Amino acid sequence: MSQWSQVQQLEIKFLEQVDQFYDDNFPMEIRHLLAQWIESQDWEAAANNEAMAMILLQNLIIQVDEQLDRVSQEKNLLLIHNLKRVRKLLQGKYHGNPMHIAVIISNCLREERRILAAASMPVQGPLEKSLQNSVVSERQRNVEHKVSAIKNSAQMTDQDVKYLEDLQEEFDFRYKTIQSLEQNDKNSALIKQEMLALQAMLNTLDYKRKEVLSKIGRVIHEIDMLMSNMLTEELLDWKRRQQIACIGGPLHGGLDQLQNCFTLLAESLFQVRRQLEKLDELLTRLTYDGDPIPVQRPQLLEKVNFLLYNLFRNSFVVERQPCMPTHPQRPMVLKTLIQFTVKLRLLIKLPELNYQIRVKATIDKNVSTVSNRRFVLCGTHVKAMNMDESANGSLSVEFRHLQPKEMKTSAGSKGNEGPHMVTEELHSISFETQVCLYGLTINLETSSLPVVMISNVSQLPNAWASIIWYNLSTNDPQNLSFFNNPPAATLSQLLEVLSWQFSSYVGRGLNSEQLNMLAEKLTGQQVNYNDYQLSWAKFCKEHLPGKSFTFWVWLEAILDLIKKHILPLWIDGYIMGFVSKEKERILLKDKIPGTFLLRFSESNLGGITFTWVDQLENGEVTFHSVEPYNKGRLSALPFADILRDYKVIMADNVPENPLKYLYPDIPKDKAFGKHYSCQPNEVSKPSDRGGKGYVPSVFIPVSKILNDSTEPHSPSDLLPMSPSVYAVLREHLSPTAIETAVS
Repeated sequence: MSQWSQVQQLEIKFLEQVDQFYDDNFPMEIRHLLAQWIESQDWEAAANNEAMAMILLQNLIIQVDEQLDRVSQEKNLLLIHNLKRVRKLLQGKYHGNPMHIAVIISNCLREERRILAAASMPVQGPLEKSLQNSVVSERQRNVEHKVSAIKNSAQMTDQDVKYLEDLQEEFDFRYKTIQSLEQNDKNSALIKQEMLALQAMLNTLDYKRKEVLSKIGRVIHEIDMLMSNMLTEELLDWKRRQQIACIGGPLHGGLDQLQNCFTLLAESLFQVRRQLEKLDELLTRLTYDGDPIPVQRPQLLEKVNFLLYNLFRNSFVVERQPCMPTHPQRPMVLKTLIQFTVKLRLLIKLPELNYQIRVKATIDKNVSTVSNRRFVLCGTHVKAMNMDESANGSLSVEFRHLQPKEMKTSAGSKGNEGPHMVTEELHSISFETQVCLYGLTINLETSSLPVVMISNVSQLPNAWASIIWYNLSTNDPQNLSFFNNPPAATLSQLLEVLSWQFSSYVGRGLNSEQLNMLAEKLTGQQVNYNDYQLSWAKFCKEHLPGKSFTFWVWLEAILDLIKKHILPLWIDGYIMGFVSKEKERILLKDKIPGTFLLRFSESNLGGITFTWVDQLENGEVTFHSVEPYNKGRLSALPFADILRDYKVIMADNVPENPLKYLYPDIPKDKAFGKHYSCQPNEVSKPSDRGGKGYVPSVFIPVSKILNDSTEPHSPSDLLPMSPSVYAVLREHLSPTAIETAVS
């Protein structure tokens, strides 16, 4: 079953999450129509290879054209229209930057896998629950409702100001008419009656002025209350969701809704500002004793300007945190002299600002808060915000060609600290700009989340651990001295984040049993997840008991092994992985002989092994574990083929494959058959010739087990042996001779 077919079978709450990340950048129609083709391409590799990305983009357009031909014959007008629009988008938007579409599709596929993994988990973790709190959703709806009500109130006040203007014009006309009369005419009874009417009209004008000022004051108060409370909380929640998404958590959404709210509030404030300007204009034409405009208008205008300043300052956000395109799942880790991308958005989307705001990027602007190492940004570090580059038309700017460069110290050499010191050192990328609009000049500043600078890719695992710990432990966006005294983390939240590392990086998260094993490895005991506090040193700095590596280095090596060598088997859920030797034997002891399971090595970095259960003639249950396979061996032979072809030579017996059933009772070929690189060759005769006159050969993994041993003597040796030679050995040699030859 394709990944997209699995997505379509999810519950509605998960489908809503899927809906959030499909937009005009990569329309869902294309994902649906080209599901199998899209899933068969290596978009992640293309995201780092421009030539490959261009080929995939061209092939994608060809696939769209084929679908367009098909639906044209079916006369599906709506689909024809949508496909033509998508084709135009692909050609126009991504032709100059094909790697961008590869990144988008790769992220979408990865996020689908994360959601599928989350859906298969029995319980949501504490962090994910907090992000999907019903109180938060209710507040979002309240904010949108209040913003809409404020907009309506401002528009209604416009009508009141217009009525006031019309009333004053009538008053001016009638007053000037009387003023133009001769003195004798002014004493007539009719004129006196008119003067009384004018006085009544002036009283009405005074009342309406006070009423308009009162309504304007209420609108300003409503905006102030909304900005101070709910809107601020919404923005902080979005920033927290972004932090969590950066370390593998659920994809964060809601920025478009925030943009709508910020934009409507800005429009309402500018509308109120124009109303106050109109009142000032009316004041110059008519004033009187007790006139409320000269008393109240300056205070209201000052408050409006103050709110506009704050609204603009809060609206300048980092939409996508700094990230190297070569490591899309490791944001905020930057390598010197390697390009990274970062995207900013102004949540106040006004046409007047298009291409009018130039943003400047700098690094470590407040140098006193960071270490002795100093960096500068090379590349294009000043760009204009515009509405043309984003598919949703947001006012944004994306820096794509920035490179951090380390400056030499005054002594003439680069700052030099230990490996942990470097990866615990936090830096900040700052952005500044200026908005000039309707007589206002507003300086804006914002910063990325703290980043870690590395000079060698070997530092990336520990740097990523620092990013995880920081964003898990604090919502402070700029605590650059965090690792001077890093706080402990709640074990339950840390385990949830570790599961996210697997769901986001290798497509399948961890279940409760796997997390239990990790918890015991971290703590050395069975503990209460919710109460236990784990230190940063225990996670990333102290070696595991009896080992020469830390917990995080061990786990990162497993992630790398899965990603590069056993990914399909992991995604299918056939690798139990995290299970101790003791637990392993408890699971296997009552199973049919030949039942096996796959687990990651606890003593070797980046190793995977399998253990099977056997039964001696006297009924005694025995267990055999093969020496772990590392990435070197798995580069030579796919793991699924190893499981298929693995042979054991027992004393006085011929070689045989002891692996029959994957735990608990899945026939081996049923579990792994689709992952075999080819079907086993028929045994050929010695006279058969391969290419160029050679006998074809295959690698067969063979282990030898002695009578007095439960472990293979020389496990996982890969012996180059052709099927024909192996057949001849069995036909003409005794088991003892074969054993001697293998030894």
